[in-house]
Order: sequence, then structure tokens, then C-alpha cells
Amino acid sequence: MTDGRTRRREDTRQRLFVAAVELIAEQGFSDTTVDDIATRAGVAKGTVYYNFESKTVLFEELLRHGIGLLTAEFRAAVAGLPPREALAALVRAELDYIRRYRAFAQLLLSEMWRTNREWQQTLRLLRGEAIEVIAETVRAGVASGDLPADLDVRTASSALFGVGLVVAVDWLVFQPDRPIEDVQEALLGIVRRVAQT
Repeated sequence: MTDGRTRRREDTRQRLFVAAVELIAEQGFSDTTVDDIATRAGVAKGTVYYNFESKTVLFEELLRHGIGLLTAEFRAAVAGLPPREALAALVRAELDYIRRYRAFAQLLLSEMWRTNREWQQTLRLLRGEAIEVIAETVRAGVASGDLPADLDVRTASSALFGVGLVVAVDWLVFQPDRPIEDVQEALLGIVRRVAQT
């Protein structure tokens, strides 16, 4: 019985996450109300407050959930691969993730540049965790000689994360019919050229 209750609660939380992401991506955080989230998720307003004490807490948890999924997908993508293949796998994992969670990616892209939000510190830490997976791969590439020895690992890793995010959102908004393989190859071409300079 506890497993069933736990599963139902997780299902409800997931519906709330999806509803909140969609609404905040559509109309912004300030204009999204708890009533809106409850209606979109198909639950009572009290259910939102039962699961999250406020809209701000819901949003912070939403960031943890979304970026946590991306970080886990990065880790799974690079597991056991040599650096060159791991970089390609990271690019593909980010594109796949953003294709599945486009509204979250748009939300993340807009929130990364705002510095006046209560959750900015949380976002910075979570973004750092995702970028660290990329940095581990870039460091391995430098160590193996696949990448230049003087490469600034932190900047290169942040750039790969950010460029992947922007390119993926641009692709889905302006060129949704373009095959993911084309986008991946174009992105990898940029990465390779930068790494050779």
C-alpha cells in the first residue's frame, strides 16, 4: 500500500512539474499562479500546497528535477566511452534531452541570466553539476591528447553546455524538421574546430 501511495504522489508531483514548466515557459514565473498550475495539472489547488509549500519552492524543486535528469543523462551517455566518443555522446544526450523537455530548456535558458531570483544560488549549483560531467570528459580529452593541452577546461565545458542549449532551442523553434543527426554533426563540427585552435 505504501508503494502505491508513493507512486501516486510521485505521479502527482510529475504532473505538477510538467504543468509548471509549460506555464512558466509560456507566460513567465510572475504571471503563473498556483491556480493555473493546479488547473493545468488536473488537481485541486490544495494538492499543489500539499506537495510544495509555495510556488517558489515548486519552481526550485522543478529546477532540481529537470537539471538532475539532464545530469543523470550526461553521466549515462559518457559511461565507459573514450573522450572523443564521450564528447559526441554528450552533445547527442543534450539534444535528445532538450527535444523531450523543450519547455524546460526554454525556461532554463531564460532563468540562467536572471540574478535577482531566490533560486539563483540553487540554479548555479545545479548548472555546475551538469557542467562538471562535461568538464570530466574534457579533462580526459586533454589528458589523452584528443584535446589541446592548454584548453581552458572550465570555459570549454561551460561553452559546450551553453552552446548546446541555445542551438537545441533554436533548432526546435526555427528548424523543427531538421534531423537531430544534422544538428548533432553541426554542433560537433563547431566543437572540433574550437578544440583545434
